[in-house]
Amino acid sequence: MINRLFSINNIKNGSKFFSSSTTVETKQPLVLLEKHLVNGKYTGIQIVKLNKPKQLNALTFEMGVDYKKVVDTLAEDKDLKCVVLTGEGKAFSAGGDLDFLIERTKDTPENNQRIMERFYRTFLYIRSLPVPIISAINGAAIGAGFCLALATDIRVVSNKAPVGLTFTKLGIHPGMGVTHSITNIVGQDVASYMLLSSDIIKGDEAQRLGLVLKSVESDQVLPTALNLAETISKNSTIAVNSTTKTLRNKYNSDLDKSLTREADAQSQCWASKDIVEGILAIRESRDPKHNYLLFDDQK
Repeated sequence: MINRLFSINNIKNGSKFFSSSTTVETKQPLVLLEKHLVNGKYTGIQIVKLNKPKQLNALTFEMGVDYKKVVDTLAEDKDLKCVVLTGEGKAFSAGGDLDFLIERTKDTPENNQRIMERFYRTFLYIRSLPVPIISAINGAAIGAGFCLALATDIRVVSNKAPVGLTFTKLGIHPGMGVTHSITNIVGQDVASYMLLSSDIIKGDEAQRLGLVLKSVESDQVLPTALNLAETISKNSTIAVNSTTKTLRNKYNSDLDKSLTREADAQSQCWASKDIVEGILAIRESRDPKHNYLLFDDQK
């Protein structure tokens, strides 16, 4: 199961909280990798940083290419003990890039099903690493951005950071395996609330609901995550990694099916008028007015 989920063939082809990728950028990598040093010595902890701050680290296929290269580099690090995932600038990740979403409305359901599943598998590829992954949610984590954080093993968040799963407000089915991951983390009630309401909550509320381990001041997010990584890294590597694998087994058992189901449901939503209305509402800074029912059994 795990090999299929993270196989190379599955990933190589591939308003306030949304942004466009049309801004001309330099050739700086869209994902950065930094070794964590203490007294000049490598600790076995690597920091992965999403690096598209002007677009609030919106996820794109271009970022996915750099992201996969970074994960492949980490896989070659024989001294790796823990990974901390965070965002450059004010956001962790504002989710899917708006231009990418618009392009999907012009494509066929069949293509969208394939494209979206490949897109999500690319960012979940980090779970193929055998070491614990800690999300340091330094700022906004919205939509697919919060899905990415929920796919990691442990989460630390800024107490004022806005987090949410705004798919249904946008007019699309949730993706990146979040219907599976969030239910495993917090259970049916909180999962249903977050996914169906599309509410955006603050980091301290996310901790109260059990979505994250710790909520701290914004300037303490990365230090807290690194301190936790250091604590973990002092323990037996073989014991930590094998325990991480065991803990992930339940999550991975149905994730593959969830990704396929979500991508299929999303492909149908792309064909509806609601997603177009949702995108327009974001661009016009207003609430969407959804009224289109796509499926026959909903008429």
